[in-house]
Amino acid sequence: MYVGRFVVVGPGVGAYRVSSRSFPNRKIAEREDALTVGPTADAPETDNPYVSYNCLRVVETPAGEAVAVGNGSHVDPIAEKLELGYPARDALATSLLALDYEKDDYDTPRIAATIDDDGAALIGTVRRDALLVETVEEPTLVATYERDAPEAFPFEADDAAAAAREAYDLEFEHAVCAAGVARTDDGFETAVENGE
Repeated sequence: MYVGRFVVVGPGVGAYRVSSRSFPNRKIAEREDALTVGPTADAPETDNPYVSYNCLRVVETPAGEAVAVGNGSHVDPIAEKLELGYPARDALATSLLALDYEKDDYDTPRIAATIDDDGAALIGTVRRDALLVETVEEPTLVATYERDAPEAFPFEADDAAAAAREAYDLEFEHAVCAAGVARTDDGFETAVENGE
């Protein structure tokens, strides 16, 4: 089954996977405070605005560290609102609502999640017909296609590397790359799986 890009998050752990039929020549690069999806060196040139973006950011908030993860440019305003002290629900809802679903040929939903310093998580999506933001008490997945409403999902990872690997290895079609994040005693750790 092709579900497109997806986020899966549980208390204290999460992952994001790029799955793509149209733009498979991408990877995730680690930067100081973000993981960034971008084209590989051999990717054909494109002016598609949805190909490159920060997919995961770890930020300092007034209450400690927090993470924003998602499938597009909305990750940055979510992270910025968390830094300013917005409650996670408000950061997700206002950013998803402001940027709305992607205006491409498929009306692709925007999906995102947050994890706070205590491990609490929220997940959300904005589609052509709905804005959904839910508290996560068990691993939950939302995807751009087929599974575009948050739903409980079996996800066993408990560290960042395992989360990235498990997301990449899930049997959904056209895996390209994945990012993982987990809360540790020393803050959030992140990991990348580019299928190499």
